[in-house]
Amino acid sequence: MSTPPAPSPANTVPALVEPTLVRDDRGAVRQVSVPAFAPPVRRGSLADIPFDNAREAPAEAVLSRKQPDGSWQDVTAAEFAAEVMAVAKGLVAEGLRGGDRLAIMARTTYEWTLLDFAAWAAGLVTVPIYPTSSALQARWILQDSGAAACAVETADQGRIVSQERKHLPGLAHLWQLDTGALDRLRKRGEHIPDALVTERRATLAPETPATLIYTSGTTGRPKGCVLTHGNFFAEVDNAIELLHPVFKSVSKYPAATLLFLPLSHVFGRMVAIGCLRARVRLGHAPSIATEDLLADLAGFKPSFLLAIPYVLEKVYNTGRATAEKMGRASSFDRAARIAQRYGRAVEAAEHGTGPGPGLGLRAARALYDPLVYRRIRAALGGHVRYAICGGSPLGRRLAAFYAGAGIEIFEGYGLTETTAAATVTPPLKPRLGTVGWPMPGTAVRLADDGEVLLSGGQVFQGYWDGASGTAVPVLDGGWFATGDLGELDEDGYLTITGRKKDIIITSGGKNVTPAPLEDWLRAHPLVSQCMVVGDNRSFITALITLEPDGLAHWCRMRKKEDVPLRDLVHDEELHTALQRAVDEANKLVSRAESIRKFTVLPVDFTEEGGHLTPSLKLKRDAIARDFAAEIEELYRK
Repeated sequence: MSTPPAPSPANTVPALVEPTLVRDDRGAVRQVSVPAFAPPVRRGSLADIPFDNAREAPAEAVLSRKQPDGSWQDVTAAEFAAEVMAVAKGLVAEGLRGGDRLAIMARTTYEWTLLDFAAWAAGLVTVPIYPTSSALQARWILQDSGAAACAVETADQGRIVSQERKHLPGLAHLWQLDTGALDRLRKRGEHIPDALVTERRATLAPETPATLIYTSGTTGRPKGCVLTHGNFFAEVDNAIELLHPVFKSVSKYPAATLLFLPLSHVFGRMVAIGCLRARVRLGHAPSIATEDLLADLAGFKPSFLLAIPYVLEKVYNTGRATAEKMGRASSFDRAARIAQRYGRAVEAAEHGTGPGPGLGLRAARALYDPLVYRRIRAALGGHVRYAICGGSPLGRRLAAFYAGAGIEIFEGYGLTETTAAATVTPPLKPRLGTVGWPMPGTAVRLADDGEVLLSGGQVFQGYWDGASGTAVPVLDGGWFATGDLGELDEDGYLTITGRKKDIIITSGGKNVTPAPLEDWLRAHPLVSQCMVVGDNRSFITALITLEPDGLAHWCRMRKKEDVPLRDLVHDEELHTALQRAVDEANKLVSRAESIRKFTVLPVDFTEEGGHLTPSLKLKRDAIARDFAAEIEELYRK
C-alpha cells in the first residue's frame, strides 16, 4: 500500500512557498528551488492506487466511460479496482512474470488506463507505443524494451506489429483490444486467486521501474526513459498539492477532466495517474478531430483540461474565424484586447505591482463575457476554469487572453526524463509568458551556456539499455542536463528560449534561437508549421506550411474556395497576410535574427510524412533534406 500525501483541508489553498534563489557574483539568478509539498512515498507502488481508492471511497466515481449513445457512465473506485484485479489475474494466467514488459499501442481510451494499472498490479512494466507509429518505429521499441507482450487497439495496428514478429522472438503475446482482448484476459484469469496478484503488488517498491517511455527521436533512434513508481509519486503528489484549485475543486462543479492527449506521452500519462491518485473523475477522448472532441467536451463537461498550445490556439482562432464570418471580427478583436488587459492587470495585482482591473475594465469585460468569452468557455465544455498547458510555449498574449476570458492557464515545462512537469506556473503568483517556478521538491539550475539543469524526485535515473535490461545512469551529481536553453528572471521564473542543438549560427557568426519565431508564427490562424533556416547562411529564412481550417476560412471570406492549393501558395494577398505575421514575429528579435524571406509550401509537415515526431516536434534534418530545393531558392539572388 502506498502512503498518500497528507491532504490539505477541502476548502483551503496551501500557502504559497517562495522559492530559494541562488545568485552569481553579478547578482543574476542561477539556481532556484522549491521545497516539497508532499512527503516522499517510502513503500508501495502505483499498483496500489485503485485498491486504496476502493478501500477508502468505494462508491466514489473515479472514471467515466463513454457509451455508444454518447452519454457518460461513471465507474466507481470499487468497480475499477475489481476490473484491475480481473485483468491482472489474466496477465498472470498468460504466464507473464514480474518485471516483464507489456507494450500498449492504442489511442487515449479507458482500456489503456485499465491495462496500465492491471499490468502494474501483475508486477509488469508498461511500454507505450504511439498509435500512429510505423512498423519500424514499433519494432524498435518492442525490440529494445524486450517486450514479452503487446496490446494493440485495432486490426491495422495488429498488422503493423504482426509483420515485424519475425524480428521479435521474445514477443510471446499480441492482443487486440477492440475485439474483446480484455474480456478474454478476465476469463483466462478466473482460476487465479486474488492473493497471487496481492503478492505481486507486494514485491513492488517506489524504486521499481514502472514504465519505459521512449523519447520522440528528433535526431535519432528513440531512447527508453526508465521511470519508477517513485518518480510518478514525486510528480503527482506534489502537483496535486500545488495545483489545489485544479485537483481539489472548491466550486460547485466537482473536479473532472477529459483526457484527449496521447497516453503514450508522459504528459497525458502523468495526469491520468494524478487523477486516480486524487480521485478526480477522468474521462478519455480517443479522437482529436474537431467535431468529435467538441462533442465529447460538451457531453463530459470537464472542470480542467490538459492541453498543448496547439489546442488553445485552435480554439482562439476558431472563435475569431466564426466572428469574422458573422461580420463581428472587430468586436472579437476588441474583446480579445480587453481580456488581455484584464489578464495582465490581475497578474500585476497578484505580484503587488498594480491595483488590479479598474472599474472601467471590469465593466468592459462583463459586457463581452456573454458575447465572446462564454462562447470560448462553451467550446471547451462550459465548465472549464483551468488548463494545464505544456509541450511548447503558449506565449504571453494567449495566456493573458484566456486568463481574462475566465480560464486560468498553468503553463509548465518538463520532459519525458522528468516524468512530465519540472516547472509550473504557481497558482497564486503567475507570471504570464514564463513556465513558472520549479515544481515542489525540484531545483532548476542554469549552466554557464544557459542550458537548463534539473534535479528532483521526479527526475529519472537513466536510459534503458536493452542489452543489460537495466537503466544506464546519466545524472551528474544529481542533475539532469536537458539540452534546453533557458533564462531565470529576477524572481526565479523560468523561460525556455530554445534547444541547444537547434541553435542556428549564421555565416556572420550570429547565434539565432529559432523557437521564439516559430512559436509566434505557429499561433497565427493561417500557419500550421514553421521552420526557421539559416545555419551557415548570410541571413535567416523560413519554411511555412498552411493550417487547413484557417486557410479554408480565409478562402471563404475572399471567395477563393476554388483556387487549388498549388496556386494559393503563390497568392499575393495570402503572402501579404503572412508577411504581416512575419513582421510581428520579427519584433521579438534583433535585425540579424529576423526572418528576411520565407516560402509557403504546398504540403504540411506531418508525422506520416516523416517531418514531425509523434509529439509534433520538427524533425529538422528530414525537413531540410526533403525541401532542400525550396531552401536553396530562398538564398538565390
